Parts: sequence; C-alpha cells; structure tokens
Amino acid sequence: MHLFEKIFNYQVISRLEDSGTFMVTSHERSWLKTMLQHPSACDAFSEGTRLKLQTILLEDEEIAMSEHFEEKARSLEKQVYHPLLRSLRRLILERSGIRITYAIKDGQIHADQQGIPYKLEYSMVKREWYLLWYHLRHRSLMSTRVVKIHTVMGKPLHESQYEQGLSTINRIRDKRKQTARIEVVPAYNKELSRILYAFSCFEKEVEYDSETRTYCIQINILGDEGEYVLSKIRFLGKRVRVVESDYLKRRMLEASTKALARYGVTPSSLLDS
Repeated sequence: MHLFEKIFNYQVISRLEDSGTFMVTSHERSWLKTMLQHPSACDAFSEGTRLKLQTILLEDEEIAMSEHFEEKARSLEKQVYHPLLRSLRRLILERSGIRITYAIKDGQIHADQQGIPYKLEYSMVKREWYLLWYHLRHRSLMSTRVVKIHTVMGKPLHESQYEQGLSTINRIRDKRKQTARIEVVPAYNKELSRILYAFSCFEKEVEYDSETRTYCIQINILGDEGEYVLSKIRFLGKRVRVVESDYLKRRMLEASTKALARYGVTPSSLLDS
C-alpha cells in the first residue's frame, strides 16, 4: 500500500496532468450527479453544460443522502457559488477590461470603476470568493469580495493596454510573494496525498529525493496567506517541518513557545531534561 500510494500520487498523477488527462472514480461521478440536483447548479453551469453532464452521468447512480446522512440543527448555509462567477471567468478568459460597481466595508459604493480582471480566488478561511483586479485609475491591485460586487460588465481594451496592466499585476504580486519549502517526514510518506491536499489551494512543486526517501513541497505564498499556511502546518503536526521560510519558522517558534509556557515549560528546561 505504501509503495502503491507513492507511485500513484506522485508519478502517475503528475504525468496524467501533463497529458491533459483527468481521472474520475465512480464515487466522484455519483457525487457529481447528486450535486447537479442542487439549486446552485443552475448558476454554476450553463444550461448546455449542465444537460451534457447529466447525459454523460445517466448510467451512474446518485448518492442516497437519506441513507447515509442525518441532518440536524445547523446555522444558516453560506452559498459557496455566486451567480457572477461564470461571467467573471468569461471576462478573464476573453482578456477583457471591466466596469465594476462594488461596496466596501463601511457600505460606501464605488460606482463604474474601470479595471482589468486578473484572477478569482476562494478563501478557505472565510469561505468566500474574491476577485483580484487592477484598478486602471489608481494603478493598484484590488481584492474585492464577489458578494460585494453590485454590477460588472466587459469593457474592450487595446491589446497593448491589457498587456501593460497584466505586467504591472505580475510585478506587484511578485513583490508580495514569498516561497516556503516544507519537508515531509519520511515516516509519513504514506500520508502524502493527505498532506498535499492540505496545500491544494496553493501554487506548489513537489520534489522527491530517492536517497533519503524525502518529499519536499515548495509553496508560493502571498503576503496575506501566511496565517492560513501556518494553520495547515499546525494541523499536520509532526508529519511536516518547515525547512525554508524565516517568517514561517519564526511564527511556529512563537506559537510553540507560548504553548509550552502555558504548562510552565521553557526551552532551557527541555534541554536540561
């Protein structure tokens, strides 16, 4: 099982991704067929795409939710999918400019602002979608909650203007970006898929040293994502350790020192023992 998981997750999957092949299991097909019945599926997919998926999955069985799950009292459900997402994705793919009206924290409305949409990002912590876009007038990179966007429409841009804006966006993001290298303790190689899943929302590269049987994950982090990465590292516990990133090392040391202090333990007393 250990050997199979190593080969399957690292070598086979990476090669399939390079060839543009996507593997799905029967359970995933059943899950997708069930999710297509959810009301938000009408917003998530165009009518043609949704009908095509339903036709492809005609032979698959739906998951019998009532047999496996019992729903009890819960808080108000937060809608993960937003109707504007499909329109925003299309504008990004078409390399179009935008005219956007949105609200900020104090409720003030910024109307008819011109910009270039760059990327849609989902915050796993806040469970919300954000639009990253370049404000043409202020010449700054903006991060706007999609739920705060009132209206957005395409605005054709000259190719040179779009490329110049895109270059500025990349330059700003590069300044904010930091790289961290996280090593998987070899004893936990069999849990590699779980560890990689914890960092699935980040740009990353995986290296494997066959001599030491060690996996090393290199993650690209923007300035405001550091705390989320730290929460994942703490969640994984002794399975991983930070080998490169002064910021992450310092924050992990601070958290560990404070945790030990609650029990009257100091680093010097650990050395003495």
